[in-house]
Amino acid sequence: MEKSFYALRNSKLGPKTVKALEARHFEAWYCEEAEEAADKVFSLIPKDHVVSWGGSMTAEALGLYARAAKTGYTLINRDAAKSPEEKVERMRQALLCDTFLMGTNAISEDGILVNIDGNGNRVAALCYGPKQVIVVAGMNKVVKTLDDAVSRSRNLAAPLNVQRFSSMKTPCSITGACGDCRGTESICCQFVITRLCKPAGRIKVILTGSDLGF
Repeated sequence: MEKSFYALRNSKLGPKTVKALEARHFEAWYCEEAEEAADKVFSLIPKDHVVSWGGSMTAEALGLYARAAKTGYTLINRDAAKSPEEKVERMRQALLCDTFLMGTNAISEDGILVNIDGNGNRVAALCYGPKQVIVVAGMNKVVKTLDDAVSRSRNLAAPLNVQRFSSMKTPCSITGACGDCRGTESICCQFVITRLCKPAGRIKVILTGSDLGF
């Protein structure tokens, strides 16, 4: 069967984006299939590592959380907390784990990551704390420029993420579009642009030709 136009685009743009990420001191790989991407993730995690994660539809779609538990890693799992206070404490503990798994809201073709966060735990771990951060992203996250990446994060990823939480009443939960809100329920509190990986190789980015997550 001939490749779809999207698959052809991804097979050409994926390796190019990997080179752009490597030029910014990330370690990066392109895996055409989702299963290959998941296998690559676990090839990078030593068996003695404590593993945690930030909320990521991509990681969920790849089955990374369930596989980490099944494989026998020591986990810091905020979703297993028995109270809101315990959940917050586990999120804090995750900042000192060995391997932190996450997605990203957007990547520019020249290798810059863009993320928007509400609580800030996900972007905090990206910036500093865990020994290594593994970012998994479908090629649907790759856009032309940094401005495009910011726009995608704010106008597509954030409103779609809010739709997952029926209790939230932000403007985008009602209209589906960013309302530049300042309410206490806003999930657009921290905007983080990661233009270089420091120390080199700490952040590892795995791109997959499968379109996953928001």
